[in-house]
Amino acid sequence: MAKLKLTLPSLPEVHNSVGTVHAGWFRRLFAFAGPAYLVSVGYMDPGNWATDLEGGAKFGYELLWVLVMSNAMAILLQTLSARLGIVSRKDLAQACRESYPKPVAMGLWALCEVAIAACDLAEVLGAAIALNLLFKLPLLLGVLVTSADTLLVLWLGRFGIRKIEAIVLSLITIIGVCFVIEVWLSQPVLSQVAMGLIPRLNDKSLYIAIGILGATVMPHNLYLHSALVQTRQIGESSLDRKTACKFNFFDSVIALNAALLVNAAILIVAASVFHSRGIAVTEIQQAHLLLAPLLGTSFAGVAFAVALLASGQSSTLTGTMAGQIIMEGFLDFRMRPWLRRLLTRLLAIVPAALVIWIAGDKATYKLLILSQVILSMQLPFAVIPLIHFTSDPLRMGEFANKLWVRILAWGTAAVIVGLNIRLVYGSLMDGMETDSPYRWMIPYVAFPICIGLLLLLAWVTLEPVFPKLLRRQSLESGLPAAVAQNLPTPMYRLILVPLDHSFRDRQAIAHAAAMARQQSARLHLLHVEEGVTSQVYGTLASTAEVEQGAQYFQNIVKSLQEQGIDVAFTVVHSVSPTVAIIRFAAQLKPDLIVMGAHGHTGIQDIMRGNTINTVRHEVAAPLLIVRND
Repeated sequence: MAKLKLTLPSLPEVHNSVGTVHAGWFRRLFAFAGPAYLVSVGYMDPGNWATDLEGGAKFGYELLWVLVMSNAMAILLQTLSARLGIVSRKDLAQACRESYPKPVAMGLWALCEVAIAACDLAEVLGAAIALNLLFKLPLLLGVLVTSADTLLVLWLGRFGIRKIEAIVLSLITIIGVCFVIEVWLSQPVLSQVAMGLIPRLNDKSLYIAIGILGATVMPHNLYLHSALVQTRQIGESSLDRKTACKFNFFDSVIALNAALLVNAAILIVAASVFHSRGIAVTEIQQAHLLLAPLLGTSFAGVAFAVALLASGQSSTLTGTMAGQIIMEGFLDFRMRPWLRRLLTRLLAIVPAALVIWIAGDKATYKLLILSQVILSMQLPFAVIPLIHFTSDPLRMGEFANKLWVRILAWGTAAVIVGLNIRLVYGSLMDGMETDSPYRWMIPYVAFPICIGLLLLLAWVTLEPVFPKLLRRQSLESGLPAAVAQNLPTPMYRLILVPLDHSFRDRQAIAHAAAMARQQSARLHLLHVEEGVTSQVYGTLASTAEVEQGAQYFQNIVKSLQEQGIDVAFTVVHSVSPTVAIIRFAAQLKPDLIVMGAHGHTGIQDIMRGNTINTVRHEVAAPLLIVRND
């Protein structure tokens, strides 16, 4: 019999945390508003700046239609993502893990991690460039400084999802105001802007067009949105879900069109200021330096840099959430948020620092554009599963995609896949014709990777028509009603209680003693001496602190024995209390472990340590954690 496994909700710390039952249409709209604004940050991050500046400076207004088309695709796909989360109560990563064989799911997860790293690379470079423009901080040092925003994310995460949404909306407002000023100063010709809405494309503009597409429709945003909508309290009835879908659609349209205006403003400013004068922009810093003299005011450059910094910091928040959702969803594995953020940031800092060190500051601009092209190439692997899942009546019921939605969605997927195949093929052929010493890698490395990606994409695309034997049957759709019937009665004969000579001991002993009385269990108290003297001399250690502790624990043992409780006590000398507890538990083999929690999280865990979190993963016995407020 297959083992049944319960899937934890997306972003469990803020899941179902925002109430939506309000009187009045506008109050309900406000209650549902927020997820799409967090998602929209990814549509105006520093990677977008590079592609928009490049497109506007090189081709004028010609690629404005690509922005509009990309935004229309984004609204459609983000709406489907939100609907998946609302109706199925699963995010896209969880749905992939449930639906695909493990090798396929792991391949999709690996591609998602590449996308997250590429997105974070753009954030790192954007924030570093902004710090350079505003404070003359060297670019390489700025890249290293951006690693500190791990602490910022930790700090903000303590205030709940609504506070994060408010902060991000404030940063978006700063970006918008700055570019309204830039457009007003640049005085674009409106008739030429309108001509940019006519579709046209050639081999020279294809690379930038795909970069714009990748910068606008970001794969990790599809995973993010399907989880963020679950932070709202949504009823189980069909009407409740219809209401949630409707208000989230409004949220997506408003937020993503605001992002479109920002991206369009960047491209329009680049076209009217640089392209009209025949100036080729090769780096963001150059655009900043030229804006002031060309527009006749130094404020233009300051606004540009402030907006860039706000863009980098806001996208940092959502990138962290997306990374958490993807890892937990695909692997069913939770990593401490600061560690997850640090690893993601290192994957971005290392290539950015190396490129700046080897090729200089000017290489950052090409690296930004490359990161967006990489994002675009990951899109099919998120878009196609999303279309399959939201079109499945078994998963979505009455909310499954209608025929006209499926036509639009598959048309969008065809455009994305077609443009990417054309780009990859052209890049490989161009590489074969060069005299580069690395040319040999194309047939032996690049071609096999491309073939593997095509096979993975073919599997994901054709999976619904495969025979049932080749398809993974979901075991995580829910728990049967019978799970609560004929429950076993746990027997606790030996209870281990680690003590640390602090206020936490009282509550831990109280809970352990209550269970000991009820089941006639034996308590085994444990204390780990970790002072320098204890570490050197072990059981021979004798200091005032050690002697005071011995008296403290003797009084506890005596008091419990007077209450008729069978109790034993052991002192262990060790460098690490965590290791000592784990080893002692392995020898004692208790039926239950009771520990007092210190109540601190985040940065304090880094400074003070987090014994419980490590112990609970290593011991075989159940662990009861007692919180002292």
